Amino acid sequence: MAEAIVDSGSGQHSLKRVIGRRVLLLFVVGDILGAGIYALVGKVAGYVGGALWLPFLVAFVLAALTATAYAELVGKYPQAAGAALYVNKAFNVPFVTFIVAFAVMMSGITSASAAARAFGGNYLAEFVTLPVIVGAFIFLGLVTLVNFIGISESVKVNVVLTVIEAFGLLVIIAIGVYALLSGQGEPARALEFHPANGAFLGVLGGTALAFYALLGFEDSVNLAEESKDPQRDFPRALFGGLIVAGLIYVAVAFTATMLVDTRTLESSTGPLLEVVKVAGLAFPPKLFALIALLAVGNTALINMLMASRLVYGMAREGIVPKIFAAVHPARSTPWVSIVFTVGIAAVLVATGDVGNLADTTVLLLLCVFVMVNVAVLILRKDRVEHDHFRAPSWMPVLGALVCLVLVLPITGRGADVYLRAGVLIAIGVILWFVNRLFLSEGEHPS
Repeated sequence: MAEAIVDSGSGQHSLKRVIGRRVLLLFVVGDILGAGIYALVGKVAGYVGGALWLPFLVAFVLAALTATAYAELVGKYPQAAGAALYVNKAFNVPFVTFIVAFAVMMSGITSASAAARAFGGNYLAEFVTLPVIVGAFIFLGLVTLVNFIGISESVKVNVVLTVIEAFGLLVIIAIGVYALLSGQGEPARALEFHPANGAFLGVLGGTALAFYALLGFEDSVNLAEESKDPQRDFPRALFGGLIVAGLIYVAVAFTATMLVDTRTLESSTGPLLEVVKVAGLAFPPKLFALIALLAVGNTALINMLMASRLVYGMAREGIVPKIFAAVHPARSTPWVSIVFTVGIAAVLVATGDVGNLADTTVLLLLCVFVMVNVAVLILRKDRVEHDHFRAPSWMPVLGALVCLVLVLPITGRGADVYLRAGVLIAIGVILWFVNRLFLSEGEHPS
């Protein structure tokens, strides 16, 4: 049954290897950049005060630990199933493999829900005045419509969107450089700490949330099977992409806190728009808002496409009820899976805000990262014939420990986040057992 989830590449067909190192690097950067930095700068400031760049820097360092595990596993098993494949190979327990795959899928829905809330906030308000939840639901409806009609996602489209997202962030950095050269803003504010529970717990809580802005590197492992030389190219693209994104994030966070007071950033659903509005270097706020909406929208669309197709794939293999494998006769899209995933997203949008929905995404993926870091150590006994990157053993060990710490309530994460994540995983458990209850013995997948 586990093989049905992960398709370990033993079938007759494989994806065509067409992606070179440069395009792979752009894809990694594009996967990381997006809704996180555009929406969460202010929320992170709420944990630490003016020094909001520090949680992003710490999050980058901690993400790099887990990235070493992914780099080794991708080089060792250059296939497209990601965390579920690695956990399946390491533990060979179908239920555990399913839960990991389901957690990744649910993290996509919570991430899209956070993006929808961000879309309905101050960035949209530059064009039309609507309650945040109304704007979020309209956006979710548009994403669902595109998902239902059908969309052919390509790396070329991702490159274009990466350029747009990066341009918006480079505008913020240019504003910061101009402000420093012209003596504007308050650079000293970047060293101010105002955490409610002390500097350590403040940075820890801010780091747990800032992690959301760096999680995109996990998606990039799904391109392993289409890379020309994944053993050589993927580690370089992964670490290079993390470094580029990390530097951009720290510079953007420094600029934001230098030009806008912490309270304004924390209360805004479009924190980077506040930076543009007070900048001495003029840039049209409406144009920046449009860039931000594209970045946020791209994050949500990719996540909802991934989530609905993953549910469809599991249903087609008999892992969850077959009803989710239904395909629309005219559009050839998995409409039941789309309705299922958007229904969950709608409930999340109605019951959460950007901060706690992003935190739920982080919580789910931190648990997955623990499993991946452990898996890479277990799989050291599985030798392969080709050369590949090998992580220093202390890095995945430390990565697993760090992820476990960031899962704990000492980060300041609210009980509602744990409840929400628990309910989402419980949905998967119910689907698993309902499927096993009603699937006849002869129809069970192997």
